Amino acid sequence: MQRDFRWLWVYKIGYATDNSRTLNVDSTAMTLPMSDPTAWATAMNNLGMAPLGIAGQPILPDFDPALGMMTGIPPITPMMPGLGIVPPPIPPDMPVVKEIIHCKSCTLFPPNPNLPPPATRERPPGCKTVFVGGLPENGTEQIIVEVFEQCGEIIAIRKSKKNFCHIRFAEEYMVDKALYLSGYRIRLGSSTDKKDTGRLHVDFAQARDDLYEWECKQRMLAREERHRRRMEEERLRPPSPPPVVHYSDHECSIVAEKLKDDSKFSEAVQTLLTWIERGEVNRRSANNFYSMIQSANSHVRRLVNEKAAHEKDMEEAKEKFKQALSGILIQFEQIVAVYHSASKQKAWDHFTKAQRKNISVWCKQAEEIRNIHNDELMGIRREEEMEMSDDEIEETTETKETEESALVSQAEALKEENDSLRWQLDAYRNEVELLKQEQGKAHREDDPNKEQQLKLLQQALQGMQQHLLKVQEEYKKKEAELEKLKDDKLQVEKMLENLKEKESRTSRLGTSNQDSDYPLEKTMNSSPIKSEREALLVGIISTFLHVHPFGASIEYICSYLQRLDNKICTSDVEHLMGRLQHTFKQEMTGVGASLEKRWKFCGFEGLKLT
Repeated sequence: MQRDFRWLWVYKIGYATDNSRTLNVDSTAMTLPMSDPTAWATAMNNLGMAPLGIAGQPILPDFDPALGMMTGIPPITPMMPGLGIVPPPIPPDMPVVKEIIHCKSCTLFPPNPNLPPPATRERPPGCKTVFVGGLPENGTEQIIVEVFEQCGEIIAIRKSKKNFCHIRFAEEYMVDKALYLSGYRIRLGSSTDKKDTGRLHVDFAQARDDLYEWECKQRMLAREERHRRRMEEERLRPPSPPPVVHYSDHECSIVAEKLKDDSKFSEAVQTLLTWIERGEVNRRSANNFYSMIQSANSHVRRLVNEKAAHEKDMEEAKEKFKQALSGILIQFEQIVAVYHSASKQKAWDHFTKAQRKNISVWCKQAEEIRNIHNDELMGIRREEEMEMSDDEIEETTETKETEESALVSQAEALKEENDSLRWQLDAYRNEVELLKQEQGKAHREDDPNKEQQLKLLQQALQGMQQHLLKVQEEYKKKEAELEKLKDDKLQVEKMLENLKEKESRTSRLGTSNQDSDYPLEKTMNSSPIKSEREALLVGIISTFLHVHPFGASIEYICSYLQRLDNKICTSDVEHLMGRLQHTFKQEMTGVGASLEKRWKFCGFEGLKLT
């Protein structure tokens, strides 16, 4: 039996991962047999299109076969919804009615539209596999293919004996089409047997193959993104500097000329630095490198002068800015004075209320701006005062240097200058020798340029020798002055020693006289001080304890004495202080664990007692 088929646009209801109902449009064409004209007309009416007849017979009573349209409906054009390539948009408020789907071996009946949408699990990444449950017990793999091949190309079907299966599609969007069939009731043929019916439940399924393909795709996208970023970075990367040429005599002469030019100095210095770091300096090229380094050193004075000029410009600009700011402040003061004079009662009464308000607002604004500028000017002046005070402090510290240190620094500077002049002389001699060797090899004695160079080098050598002689003379004078200072030092030290000896002699004579005057007292009371060393120790300890009125421990006293003489013993000092009971006394201070013995000086009290 020959059947006539027409194409029908099928609307699809998909469910997002958050279980919210979304309406999508699917352009998959499904065939409806024209043997059921009522279903065909219902479908066309749901789409908002006029149904077409079969052999000119109208399906609906209002259809005019002569015009090919229904009365009251405009003519069908290719731009009308439903006839184009893309289906028309569905309004969100429009109710969507799922239709009956007829297949060769089965029929799919739509679910009740009043029921809630079927629940689905969260969609796995890269999902191409669906779970289909609720299949009829007599359902075969051929029936499953017949129902779901309309959603797209099927790669694999894994059917279970428990009325469910897994279907893997070729693309991800085909899964959304398959989910549209969730909730449909399936019936095999025209049978009403329970084994030939079932309710389909379609849901996302998690498959390792889908996840693997999705990860591969993500890695490919990441590689493409990295490649794109790398290309973008290479495009935006600044060009690399030109390579530095290798050292040669010709390149050396070019760089030496560039070093003399201020505009090309930075480029030439970079080349010189690269050559030195590469290790191009050797015995033959040392003189050339020294001359280039000397040329580079000649730019130091120029750079210092440029810095001084810039600092001068900066000071002038600061001065101009300060003058301009002070002028602006004067004008602000004048404007504020105008506002204040206008606010006096003599003129204030003649202004209207709005004018008074504007004048008061303007006066406040002008005062705020004036205060801001005044603070800025005061800050500038404070900074200048701080700089001046720092300069004065530096000057005072510099003036405190002694004459001896100044002479030593001058002598060291003369030594360094002498050494540098010797090195320059050696360099010039090496250059002269190299020029002589080149002249002997080339046999060009009549070359005027080389003769001029030799004359210039000889003149430079003579000047350097004269300068070296002057420096040597100055160095000798400074050395003589240093020797005189050293001799004066030695004489002063000898005089100090003689004075100390005289003092010790006088002290001995005094003690001997006292001994001769009071022989009875010596015999009666033996002196606790046995030697001059002990007397000196007593004097030093007395001075030390007099400075420490709260006393000091024996360890503290001995540490002070051992700085003067390492041979002093703690036990001897303690024994000596114990013998002099009227001069020193021992007390316990502190509480508990902090208990400590301290010696104090009591000579003034002991003098009264004795």
